[in-house]
Amino acid sequence: MRERIEAALRDAGYSNFVVERPRDIKHGDYSTNVALVSKVDPQELVAKLKIEGVEKVEVVGKFINFFLSRAELLPREQSVPQINAGKTVMVEYTSPNLFKPLHIGNLIGNILGESITRLFEKTGATVKRLNYPSDIGLTIAKGVWGLQKLNLDPSDIQQLGKAYVSGNEAYESGEAKEEIEKINRALYENSNPEWSGLRKKGIETSLKHLHELCERLGTKKFDTEIFESESGPLGQELVKEHIGDVFEESEGAVVYRGEHTRVFLNSQGLPTYEAKEVGLFELKAKTYPDFDISLTVTGKEQQDFFRIVFEAVKKIFPSKTAGKILGHVPTSFLRLTTGKMSSRLGNVITGESLLADLTEAARGSEEVAVGAIKYTVLRSGSGKDIIFDPEKSLSLEGDSGPYVQYALVRARALLREAKKAGLEMGRSDLPKEATELERVLLHYPDALTRAAKELEPHYVTTYVTELAAAFNRWYASERVIGGPHPHFGVLLTQVVEKTLAECLWSLGIPTPEEM
Repeated sequence: MRERIEAALRDAGYSNFVVERPRDIKHGDYSTNVALVSKVDPQELVAKLKIEGVEKVEVVGKFINFFLSRAELLPREQSVPQINAGKTVMVEYTSPNLFKPLHIGNLIGNILGESITRLFEKTGATVKRLNYPSDIGLTIAKGVWGLQKLNLDPSDIQQLGKAYVSGNEAYESGEAKEEIEKINRALYENSNPEWSGLRKKGIETSLKHLHELCERLGTKKFDTEIFESESGPLGQELVKEHIGDVFEESEGAVVYRGEHTRVFLNSQGLPTYEAKEVGLFELKAKTYPDFDISLTVTGKEQQDFFRIVFEAVKKIFPSKTAGKILGHVPTSFLRLTTGKMSSRLGNVITGESLLADLTEAARGSEEVAVGAIKYTVLRSGSGKDIIFDPEKSLSLEGDSGPYVQYALVRARALLREAKKAGLEMGRSDLPKEATELERVLLHYPDALTRAAKELEPHYVTTYVTELAAAFNRWYASERVIGGPHPHFGVLLTQVVEKTLAECLWSLGIPTPEEM
């Protein structure tokens, strides 16, 4: 319907306007600012408009509100516009440093990245999920040093974490800085069998742990995993090949001078994260040469980093990047409102410990715990800091994942009871006036489309929460079995159930059968 209104306004000769849903449902189903921005008399404009399915048009100041007919508001399965049909999209997300448990930052990236991939899929794109774990570099060298120094077991993820903490402290204090840097170089060169063996075992343990946790979170399997040990050497060679045209030597290092100067090869000749990104792009482009969009989901503090790196990548690969979109989606920083959450790795809250504590608080339901975490992360805009209140995140009183999950459970229970009672869905007992719930249902495609366009899942969380609230109010006031509109009630509940489920799927939130 929004497209129909937009088309009518364009046919009337206007192009600069917005058609959107009013904040207050009393002001209609759609509203436009065309009279305001085009500086025309809204009453004269309304007189020109004839839009099928619009029952009433109302002028409020410079805004025009549209009220839809009863027929347009009838509950029905709604299709989402395929705005990304034909596109191939690479989304790189999670991408942790191995050798330690997944921390909260990686957890947020995983949650946001998974939802973005689903929004692309829901709007027609072919999506390739990529994970880019760090399996080489100082982080790994610190872990190897700690394993050896403390004689720890590389097959135990907690002991790996302890090894890293120990190595990091020794490096930062200067106690073992030179020794760890020696290990780092030897790991790059694969010149010490003992150190390389510890690295290999630690990486196997880390990956196994990562994949298990991703499965528990409902993350779909990654299509491709590319490691820093692969991208590093390739990036190193590509940077060397472009000294003089893209890069320059400076004080023994190789740098790129853009808006900010970035080091791509350090004074030891080793690739920095910047050079590894160059190698990563080459590997991505070889794996998926026909991609249209490549997104990296990671911390907001890396926005400047990626702006410069993408600038350099476009100069190195002009033909491979022509007409392509290289983008960075910033993740948020999460702060807890309570100190009660476990910290099982130094002073860092791990994703696993957060999930374990929420599961315990949710009376053993990991599906509810996952819903609580994901909803809290996704209800904020990307890059905005998150205040995580464990108690509020599990509340069934609204504005939470479990609240929406419970609305879906309630809808499914009602459908089961209707089936037992022999009630079939239909419109033979259609009420004369449309319910608030029907008018909220209408806007599902718009909410999901906007979320996909702007890469902002919070538009879906806002919508699905409103839908759950409208359903709960309707459920509390309307008797379906034994009421005046039983067949219509079953039909409406069926559409609500499907819409709630699709919204939760787009967010990556589980849909439990019982709560």
